[in-house]
Amino acid sequence: MKVLDAVRHRYGHVFEWGTGPVGGAAIDAYGTALPQATLDVVLQSDAVLFGAVGGPKWDDPKARVRPEQGILALRKSLGLFANLRPVKMYPQLSHASPLRPDRLKGVDLLIIRELTGGLYFGKPKKRWATSRGRRAVDTLSYSEKEIARVVRVGFELARERRKRLHSVDKMNVMESSRLWREIATEIGREYPDVELRHMLADTASMQLVVNPAQFDVLVTENTFGDILSDEASVLGGSMGMLPSASLSALPSTDDRRSRKKQPALYEPIHGSAPDIAGQGIANPIAAILSAAMMLRWSFGLHAEANAIEGAVEGVLAEGYRTRDIAAPGEKAIGTTAMGDVIAGRVA
Repeated sequence: MKVLDAVRHRYGHVFEWGTGPVGGAAIDAYGTALPQATLDVVLQSDAVLFGAVGGPKWDDPKARVRPEQGILALRKSLGLFANLRPVKMYPQLSHASPLRPDRLKGVDLLIIRELTGGLYFGKPKKRWATSRGRRAVDTLSYSEKEIARVVRVGFELARERRKRLHSVDKMNVMESSRLWREIATEIGREYPDVELRHMLADTASMQLVVNPAQFDVLVTENTFGDILSDEASVLGGSMGMLPSASLSALPSTDDRRSRKKQPALYEPIHGSAPDIAGQGIANPIAAILSAAMMLRWSFGLHAEANAIEGAVEGVLAEGYRTRDIAAPGEKAIGTTAMGDVIAGRVA
């Protein structure tokens, strides 16, 4: 919000903010992870800038209501089927990644994760006791429509980048993945200018470490995307560096009305980090870059988004670091200070 205020001053915009509790705080106050009042604020907005949910206080696996239900319900309510997670390697931060610098050269990829289907939402989903012990089931289910719409987003965005799309599945063992690959191949014929490559999820997890620069855009189902995008976060040196966007469509800059009906959601990929809460050392860059994505995707404010991203690059080039991305012996600044220097560069 501090950085967006700097954008407001520089470009003469007006941002109207509404807030609402979600996750653990909402459970404590209202007994639900997504109160209706919060959802009402969301539905009246053009976009959602999301914080994080969860913490040890609500980690009981037997709990009927869990913080994560808040974000899942938001995704479902808004039809947010495409999660975009860009992974960019800043040369100044090569020391922060566990990979050798030569493997990080040229890494600039985008993971598109299907967000409203698969194991997290499939039915039946339950656990029960039998005479032979406890059992549980989760169902991985996809329709042709669900697969086609997110794969098409992958092709569209690959067309705007380096024109290479990896479709990630497990077609060797899963029927849903065989359908996924079949549909991806069919849609690929509509995009002859985009190179389509199929890759098994386990191979993709290995290649993200061995040769990450080969990837441009990856598209995959919900569970694989969740795992692979978190793995890819180490390429950038820290989860505190990676933003994300969750979209119900690829909005054009002049499609204002449809965006208002279904606001997109923007959030850092990390969680609430309860182990460092209140210490003032968390990295705010992922949240700041998420705000830049919001300006670009929901409002068509490309110059403003570029200004934020340029400010982040400039601050890193000048040697500013939070603790998670600081080299041994390198001085780190706190959360507030990092926000101040980035906002100062935007202004």
